[in-house]
Amino acid sequence: MIVPTAFAARALLEAAETFSDQQYLQLARSSCEFILHDLRRTVETDDELCFSYSPIDQTHIFNASLLAAETLAGVASATGESELCDLAVRAGRYVVRSQRGDGAWAYGAAANQGWVDNFHTAYVLHSLSRLRKSCRDANAPMFAEALERGYKFWRERFFLADGWPKYYDDALYPADTHSGAAAIVTFLELRQLDTEALPLAERIAAWLLTNMHDDRGFFYYQRKRFYTLRTPFMRWSQAWTAYALARLLEEHGKARC
Repeated sequence: MIVPTAFAARALLEAAETFSDQQYLQLARSSCEFILHDLRRTVETDDELCFSYSPIDQTHIFNASLLAAETLAGVASATGESELCDLAVRAGRYVVRSQRGDGAWAYGAAANQGWVDNFHTAYVLHSLSRLRKSCRDANAPMFAEALERGYKFWRERFFLADGWPKYYDDALYPADTHSGAAAIVTFLELRQLDTEALPLAERIAAWLLTNMHDDRGFFYYQRKRFYTLRTPFMRWSQAWTAYALARLLEEHGKARC
């Protein structure tokens, strides 16, 4: 699957930069082999392409294909492999041209994948931002405009004033820890677009700590309208919330320097 592969590659690229260690970069580069040779290209023209979610499906999932593009772009930025950026930008073009008129992205291109949810939108925005930072051709106006319209839709439609992260754009429940954590990370990624991004991230963190945190030290999975699912999923809730809170602390540390 591309999703955990891309998140691992993101961590490896950050480690390579932080510690100036080429071994991390080599590991991140190896993930490109999976993307290039194992994932199917479910759309491929001279101008666009879409990577499949896994080697055994042919789905057109926008956030998944863009995570593959982000990985290729991040590695290309470190290694200078322009061909990786070319593929990443083509994948980015496919996702940008699939954006709805109101700025939203559906989960996927199929008729039964038309819903719009918080964390998959955050994934798209985060990856699109990193693609623009890594590849020169992704700085074209169409990419900037798509990012700004998508961010505006996401910010306006998915969050209540107290920081409650809605799961869907048109429904309040379920309240989902992962949606909140992914939102914190994405607001910090896009803080240059919005002077209110950091305060928004802080409000979401406060909401999670007040409403989704157990006194025993873990975060709940979801709050439904009439009950709470308290299962402490390690990857879905705990790891993402730890990552989000650490990024928030890191941002505060930068502000004090």
